[in-house]
Amino acid sequence: MQDMKVKKRYQMLVLIATPKLADKAAEMFLKSAMPIQYRLNGEGTASSEIMDTLGFGGIDKGILLGAVPEDFGKAMLKKLHTELRLDSVNSGIAFTVPLTGASKLVANMMDHTAENSKETHTRKGENAMSDSEHALIVAIVNRGFSGEVMDAARSEGAGGGTVIHSRSIGTEEANAVWGITAQEEKDLVLILADVENKTAIMSKITETCGVNSNAKGTVISLPIDSVMGI
Repeated sequence: MQDMKVKKRYQMLVLIATPKLADKAAEMFLKSAMPIQYRLNGEGTASSEIMDTLGFGGIDKGILLGAVPEDFGKAMLKKLHTELRLDSVNSGIAFTVPLTGASKLVANMMDHTAENSKETHTRKGENAMSDSEHALIVAIVNRGFSGEVMDAARSEGAGGGTVIHSRSIGTEEANAVWGITAQEEKDLVLILADVENKTAIMSKITETCGVNSNAKGTVISLPIDSVMGI
């Protein structure tokens, strides 16, 4: 009987770092010929008083996203950790989120990149950090309420977070169907949390900034495969 082909797993590789390190990482992504990659701008959630005390010039963050096969993602994650020195203060964090599906074209593009890259040649047993200790919490709230989200999250043990400014779509349709008032400008707050604190953090954010509050927030969580920089 013919052996069944093992289904390949894919990941979204995410880097959140200072703009300078994000520039360096973008060059690494290009040299690795990653076919699908995006760059976003975000903001850290540390207060201005903390930033002044530590002597940091700003809290701007560069966010890089790239879709990769799992083995390629593990190798690239380790390379980012080493070359960007993610264990240093005020550097950044990189992690992978599992993707549950991809179109055939996208999968072929990622596989081709992995097959032609040295990054996939990892030693047996070589791995990133634990793949079960962290989760990515994403809170989507009206613009200007990211501070309230982080206050709620920190009260349940969360560390820092990253804010991405965005705009919702389909607002008029939602208003017509549900009879709600929706603000188009939104803040996405990304928080990497310990799994054991995830439920408490999400509950507190929902209690403080949920749909019944002025923030009109929703909260979701995503599993993390591997993480570097904590």
